[in-house]
Amino acid sequence: MCEDLSLPVLVTSRKVNGVMLLPAKAEVARQLRRYRAWERVMLASPTDRTVRATFEDSGYTLCVLMGKRCAREAADAAERYLRSSLGAYLGEQNERPRAGTA
Repeated sequence: MCEDLSLPVLVTSRKVNGVMLLPAKAEVARQLRRYRAWERVMLASPTDRTVRATFEDSGYTLCVLMGKRCAREAADAAERYLRSSLGAYLGEQNERPRAGTA
């Protein structure tokens, strides 16, 4: 199964020269829906390798989009991002402790 890679320009939530770039909310919503749909299919057919691979692929895409290492964290971050204003989300991200900092 080949996915159309001609998506709008996407950026991750990483800082570039001190500025945080965020993905389009429409794209985050689309990828989150895709992840949740494959999650349900995978739970219904846990031994199907094709389903598992597609579910893991959807999780990876969400991780890249949200700048997270774990699909569960990426899904949570996507949900927070979609339900908050841009300013509130950025403020929340700045308040979170960073790995390796004390």
